[in-house]
Amino acid sequence: MFKRLINLGLRLREDVLCVFERDPAARTWWEVVTAYPGVHAVWLHRLSHWLWKHGWFWLARFLSFFARWWTGIEIHPAAAIGRRFFIDHGMGVVIGETAVIGDDCTLYHGVTLGGTSWHKGKRHPTLGNGVVVGAGAKILGPITVGDNARIGSNSVVLKDVPPGATVVGIPGHVVHKASAAQKAAIAKRLRFDAYGLSPDMPDPVAYAINRMLEHIQALDRQLEELRQAFRDAGIAVPEVTLPPLEACELRDGEEEQGI
Repeated sequence: MFKRLINLGLRLREDVLCVFERDPAARTWWEVVTAYPGVHAVWLHRLSHWLWKHGWFWLARFLSFFARWWTGIEIHPAAAIGRRFFIDHGMGVVIGETAVIGDDCTLYHGVTLGGTSWHKGKRHPTLGNGVVVGAGAKILGPITVGDNARIGSNSVVLKDVPPGATVVGIPGHVVHKASAAQKAAIAKRLRFDAYGLSPDMPDPVAYAINRMLEHIQALDRQLEELRQAFRDAGIAVPEVTLPPLEACELRDGEEEQGI
């Protein structure tokens, strides 16, 4: 019994220490313990999960209902959550019944780990260790998000995510896959990236447009080689003037408008 109490105290201490590692606004232990709803939600879930595992289903659900009212975070008591789990801000977070969350994960406000089926059984996501899920992201269905993956804010993820990958968009698509060295660097950096994003993250729309431009330019070169071959063979080829692939200059008096 005494050993269990010591282990419980160590687990609670870990929950507080991980806040200082991932939230620069945290100042004191007293502030974190008394004024961080994400910490309260995790602690109440650990109790409700224990009740659920020991057959106290109604009491576990009622405690989870109280936790939602108190913190704005809804975690089903059957959900399995690992160590050093941090929910920043927290309002609007929903974690479903069969969700599984590994160690050292971080969720921001508005995140949903939801299901896509009314059938019983595994229907919610599984998050590996060190996963960061940005604000407003939705991860739906019995899919797996690999270790150290990052889910960008407001993304909707419906398919498995490989370890170390970064996913953005609706539906979510991978914009970056980390190498073995990068995965080690992510782990070394406490597995933390604010809102699942980083300043050097590529813009998927700009990336797609640039690839299209490269493809068009390659086609233009091939077309010019064909035209030259026709001319060398004595076949007349009409000249066609194509518009340049560059930004159009603004007319006099017009002002640039942002999107």
